[in-house]
Amino acid sequence: MRKNSELIAQARFAQHGTHTYPDATFSLRLSYGAVKGWTEQGQVVPAFTTLGGAFARHTGADPFALPAAWLAAKDRLDLTQPMNFLTDNDIVGGNSGSPVIDRHGQIVGLAFDGNLPSIGGSYGFDERRNRLVAVHSGFMLEALRQVYGAETLLEEISGR
Repeated sequence: MRKNSELIAQARFAQHGTHTYPDATFSLRLSYGAVKGWTEQGQVVPAFTTLGGAFARHTGADPFALPAAWLAAKDRLDLTQPMNFLTDNDIVGGNSGSPVIDRHGQIVGLAFDGNLPSIGGSYGFDERRNRLVAVHSGFMLEALRQVYGAETLLEEISGR
C-alpha cells in the first residue's frame, strides 16, 4: 500500500477529478452523514448498541469479559444508555478520535473505527454497507461518573 498509494491516488484523481476529497493526510476533512445501521447476510445490524447489551454479552471470558469495576458498578448504571453508534460517514485510518457533531453543533461521540465492510475504504466507499463506529458521549460521561468516580474531570468537561 505504501509503495503504490501515490499511484492509486493519481489514478483516482485522473478518474474522478477534484470531486473527491483526499485520504487522511493530516489536512482538515469534514464529512456529513446520518446515524444508520446496515444489513449483513440478511441480518439487520442496528445503529446503536447499549450499555445493557455489553452486560448481556458478558461471558466472563475474553473477548466478552467485562472488567470487575464495571460489574461492581452495574446497579448504578443506566443500562439503556447508548454505548456505540454507526453512521454512514466515510472513515479511514487516521480518523480515530475525531469528534462526531450533530446538526446543533453538539459533540455526540468520537469516531474510533469502521465496520468490517469499510476496511477497503481507503480505495472506495460503499454507502450501503460502510459504517463509521463512534462511542457515544453519554456513555463516556456515564462511565466517568458511575464507574470511575471522576467528578473533577466531569466538572471540567461540563464547564461547571
